[in-house]
Amino acid sequence: MDDIRLSNIERMIYVIRGQKVMLDSDLAELYQVETKQLNRQVRRNILRFPADFMFQLTSEEYEVLKCQFGTSKTGSGGKQKLPLVFTENGVAMLSGILNSERAILVNIAIMRIFTRLRSFLLLEQELKTEISNLKKGTSGMFKVVFERLDSLEEATPSLKPNRKKIGLKN
Repeated sequence: MDDIRLSNIERMIYVIRGQKVMLDSDLAELYQVETKQLNRQVRRNILRFPADFMFQLTSEEYEVLKCQFGTSKTGSGGKQKLPLVFTENGVAMLSGILNSERAILVNIAIMRIFTRLRSFLLLEQELKTEISNLKKGTSGMFKVVFERLDSLEEATPSLKPNRKKIGLKN
């Protein structure tokens, strides 16, 4: 199990259609099965994979994704099927149809990554809210300070320094 590194799995998670997903080929690599074998098992159990668990990429999405990792993940030549991608729930469902110890261990590692990513997103949202509250509070305080300074200046005109004007005289 030493070859399953959380950092390696983390690099296999992409955001597509606003969801964190994993490619069928990456999952097959982790499970140490062929992609077509994984997809065959999925097709045999298709009722377990509704659209929010798994979907097929469009050609445009796949082109954008290929640009992210630099090159095609599959061999060249011939007509190529567009990859399937699995959401967190879809990956969890895979453990029910792939009955190997490796599949179980890989799924545990993947679930840990998704959980960690979710906690990072929550922390980021909390920090954004806190910064926004700080901005509101400080801008309110500065407004009060400047208003008080203006009223103080108006109340005591003798505090204004008598300065010579600089520039050309008319």
